[in-house]
Amino acid sequence: MSQNLKQSFRFSIGIAVITFVLAALFSVISSMLLQGVGWIFGVLIVLAIVLIGVVFDMFGIAATAADEVPFHSMASEKVYGAKQAIVIVRNRERFASFCNDVIGDIAGIVSGTASAAVVLQLVLGFGYTEDSTQQIIISIIFTSVVAALTVGGKAMGKFFGVHASTSIILFAGRATAFLEKNLHIKVLPALKKKKKRNTR
Repeated sequence: MSQNLKQSFRFSIGIAVITFVLAALFSVISSMLLQGVGWIFGVLIVLAIVLIGVVFDMFGIAATAADEVPFHSMASEKVYGAKQAIVIVRNRERFASFCNDVIGDIAGIVSGTASAAVVLQLVLGFGYTEDSTQQIIISIIFTSVVAALTVGGKAMGKFFGVHASTSIILFAGRATAFLEKNLHIKVLPALKKKKKRNTR
């Protein structure tokens, strides 16, 4: 088994474990927040989950589209977060996989589950009975609206991810620098200098 294949296998296992933990965490938090609250607050929670998925999808796209060169100039000028941005770009495949596949997909699944809970709150709030025609109609409308916001938001996010990739990744680098410096949470691997080729 080649070294690259081993690294890919380890990364896949790691991502699977992280996805399991984060999915459980998202589900528990959303269930706790939705328990005993009104449907208006429930709708806001669903919209927040959708927004998280859209934003992280945009970060993933930006990482694949970003160029490393501008961040070297920023790093030489000691711009805050520039070094972390370089690491993100050099690890773009893993960063994009985490943002798009892990957070993005989890947000989509959890928003669907939360939507079902909100629909039930709406039905009971308006005095309808469960499994009624009104519940089916409300469910179809609400699910369609959430799907439209998710797809439309991700389409807009992809546009900004491609055309504003430098600014977005610098923001991600600054957020990472803040976590590492103030909260002592190691998010990215250490920045390694590229070896210069011998021209002789």
